Amino acid sequence: MRLRKSLCSSAIALVVLGSALTATQAQQPSADQARLAREAQNRIPNTPGDGPYPAIIETDPGLPGHVIYRPSDLTPFSGGKLPVLAWGNGGCVDDGTAHRFHLAQIASYGYLVVAAGHWRSGPGATDRPAPARAPSGGGLPPPATTAEDVKAGLDWALAETARSDSKYYGRIDRGALAVAGHSCGGLQAIELAGDPRIRTVLVHNSGIYNEGTSRIPGMSVSKDMLNNFHTPVLYVLGGPEDIAYPNGTDDYERVESVPIVLADLPVGHGGTFGEPMGGAVAHVTVDWLEWHLKGDPVAARTFIGENCRLCSGSDWTLRRKGF
Repeated sequence: MRLRKSLCSSAIALVVLGSALTATQAQQPSADQARLAREAQNRIPNTPGDGPYPAIIETDPGLPGHVIYRPSDLTPFSGGKLPVLAWGNGGCVDDGTAHRFHLAQIASYGYLVVAAGHWRSGPGATDRPAPARAPSGGGLPPPATTAEDVKAGLDWALAETARSDSKYYGRIDRGALAVAGHSCGGLQAIELAGDPRIRTVLVHNSGIYNEGTSRIPGMSVSKDMLNNFHTPVLYVLGGPEDIAYPNGTDDYERVESVPIVLADLPVGHGGTFGEPMGGAVAHVTVDWLEWHLKGDPVAARTFIGENCRLCSGSDWTLRRKGF
């Protein structure tokens, strides 16, 4: 695992902007700044990841409104060896390529990743940028995707592995399903955490609002939903400068029923999603999935043990309980 902190400034700009839908209403960039950031992000090539299975991005007519990240060669996954990760975007935006570097990195380690939203970003985008959504009453805009949209990725994958004329036929590991998301998408992951099919949940730069009411129109979340966790949970936060830091750390303190890790890297709310290969956060995410979906004891050493990889000698701060 490689731990990197440096940010690709042109790439991270759009990620931070998109995440601002769930972060803050202050100091919003101008329309020109937003456009320039979007154009800079879109010029950066898609990356295949650095794992053993180079990843591709595609859509499928059987699952409209979603983007799929998968190993380009599915041959090694016969016999049900391909785990599935369903993803919710920052800002709950309708752009399944808003986190394309991060998601392709995961796929390159042998995962099928399905993101809610259309292919609106980067080279090869098939859909126009989504129109701006007007805030409600001066607050945050309503989400463009829902937890049900995220869940649809799991449902589709399980249906495909049972369909004899699908390229995924017999390749999906039905017992290795995960859900994850960034910011508003992290709240979607928490909404879905009670699904009995899910083996682990990953919450990035997010947490349920401490004041007890959602600031996002049409999204109802409360701390009671933390009781739905029935599997190990990973929270990844961006340090005290992360707008979600108070909410996420409070969630961590409240969860007692399942093993939980809080991994904190001081890079702010945008994480390292804008870095090619997804940066340090993607590498930690892969290790978590390798541990919980594939049972890899080497990957587990990133998080557990006296001398775990994130315990010392890096910019990460690790908290854990229940193991």
